[in-house]
Parts: sequence; structure tokens; C-alpha cells
Amino acid sequence: MSPAVTPPARAVIPSGQPGPASAPAAPAQRDPFFDNAKYLAIVLVALGHAWEPLSHTSRAALALYMTVYTFHMPAFILISGYFSRGFDLSPAKLKRLLTGVVVPYLVFEVAYTYFQHWAEDDAPPEPISLLNPWYLNWFLAALFIWRLTTPVWKLIRWPVPVAFAVAVLAAVSPEVGGDFAMERVLQFLPFFVIGLHLRREHFELVRRRWVRIAAVPVFAAAVAVAYWLAPRLDTGWLYRSSAVQDLHEPVWTAPVMTFALFACAAVLTAGFLAWVPRRKVWFTALGAGTLYGYLLHGFLIKLSRWWEWYDAAAWVRQPVGEVVVTLIAIAGMTVLCASPVRRVFRYVVEPRMEWAFRKP
Repeated sequence: MSPAVTPPARAVIPSGQPGPASAPAAPAQRDPFFDNAKYLAIVLVALGHAWEPLSHTSRAALALYMTVYTFHMPAFILISGYFSRGFDLSPAKLKRLLTGVVVPYLVFEVAYTYFQHWAEDDAPPEPISLLNPWYLNWFLAALFIWRLTTPVWKLIRWPVPVAFAVAVLAAVSPEVGGDFAMERVLQFLPFFVIGLHLRREHFELVRRRWVRIAAVPVFAAAVAVAYWLAPRLDTGWLYRSSAVQDLHEPVWTAPVMTFALFACAAVLTAGFLAWVPRRKVWFTALGAGTLYGYLLHGFLIKLSRWWEWYDAAAWVRQPVGEVVVTLIAIAGMTVLCASPVRRVFRYVVEPRMEWAFRKP
């Protein structure tokens, strides 16, 4: 992505059942498990982006990068699907979709473009294009489309097999193109649809002790396999943004790689969720601000490329530099998810916009 909803900032708020007309609605209770999972997943997004320049010169960094990219967005999309179960085409849900997804998409599409005009002096300025999501905005475009189609996936009889069929067909259809990041929308679709059909007890399955124990050697093996594959596998497979023809591979690899990558992502996602704390911890509250961290860290990531921060000193690409980059990425994402940042940017990330809607 890298890489990564209702907007993540809202995705973990289950919708409560309405009470009697005479009683005030009780505030929805956030589940610390999902807030913790969202924060840890968004940290992995930041790490993936921070490690990408290091992966060009370090096979170990590339192995970690490939491991993270195998499951971090699938995990995020799965959780987003889970919290989209209550979506319908009612005015209240559509209003939330517009203010929580469409408005941030429009604002940051313009902001990213003008930021590029300012920061990248030696490159031609990119035009504003609402059809071609700029960098991280692909996820908001995808979420908008997934959410709108939620009633369809809740209606049809075999939603998951159909979603996989769509993903495979997209992988052999280069003509799908980049409008609204449709290749990613369609190839990541199975994770969202599966999330739509999960129940809370499914997440409880990974709490078993043997799952947590098994997750350790599984992740160790995943890094080892990624280290072996590093010079052999095109990382374009992990982005789900290209058809197999664009990757110069035969058509038969589309279903093979779709299901192989899904299996790897599913196993690693289960291992990741097994180690997510179930209780409130110091970073639980940060789970409510993951959309802020996701959208805002893109400015820093792009600056690091355009202003060549990774080439500022030779030690940056040495093991000590890789550790420092990792710590900076974690700290930076933590700050961007914190409540002071959310207060400053709430008017563009989670605007209320009551003035824009008809009163019921």
C-alpha cells in the first residue's frame, strides 16, 4: 500500500438497537478488541510504507514488507466489512456514507494534488482527477463502492463464491482500468464480503490458546518464505492493482494466485487477530482515529520520497537505520491517530454537515 472502512475512525462502532420512542438512545459502546485491531493494522500500514524504500536495498526489509502486505489490508477490509453489516440505503446510513467517506475523498483528492504541486518542484503537476484516486484515496473509493453494494451481497444466495468469481475475472481483465481503483475494488472484494457475513463468535475462535501459540511459528515461517521469494516474486501481486496480463503472467495464474494469496492472508490475519488484546490498553483510544492517521501520514510518506530522506545518510539503509525508520513510523502513526490531531482535522475527516441535508 500500501498500504488502509467505514472510515477506520468509525468502523468499530456497532449500531445499537433503537429503544422506546420515549427513551433517549443509549450511546453505542466501542469494543476495545476492534479498536486495538484497527490501531495495530494502521501501524502496519505505516510500516509497510516506511519500509518500501528500504526494500530496494535490503532483502530482509523486503521480506518484512512482503509479509505485511500479504495481510494488513485484507485484515482492515475484513473488519470494515464486519462493521458494514448494518448498512442499507436508508437516509441516515447514506448521510454517514457521504460525510464519512465521500467528503474526505474529495477533500484529500484535492489536498494531495496541490501538495504534490508544492512539494515536488521538479515534476510536472498532476491534474486533479476525481476518477483516479490519488495514492491512499483508493481505499475510500473502494469503501464507497463496497458499502453501496452491501445490500446485494446480503441478498444473494452465494455471496462469497460470487465475490471470488468477480475477483478472478478482474484479475484477467486489464480493461477494468484505474478509474476508482476498480482493479483493487474487485480483487479485494472477497475480504469485504466475508466480513459482511462474519459474526462476533467467529472472532472469538482466534482467542483460543493454541491459535495464539501457533501464530508465532506461522509468522516466522511467513517471513522466511518471503525472504526466499523476495527476488522471485513480483510484489505487484500483493497490491491487487493489476491484471495478470499487466504482470506479464499467463491467464491461468489468476485463479491460482487469487486463492493462494487469499489463503496466506487468511492465515496471517487469524494469527494477527489472535494477538490483538481484548481489553482496553494504552492504545485502545487511538483505534477511533485510524482514518486520520491513514489519510494524514500520506503527506509524510510522499515527502520522504520527493525530498529523498532515505538518502540523507548512509546509515539509514543499514540495520540501525531500518530500526530507526520503524520506530519513527510507529511513533508518527500514533501521533496522527491521537485526539489532538482528530480535533484539528475533524471538520474535513468527519464533518457533520447538517446544513447539507434535508431534515427528516
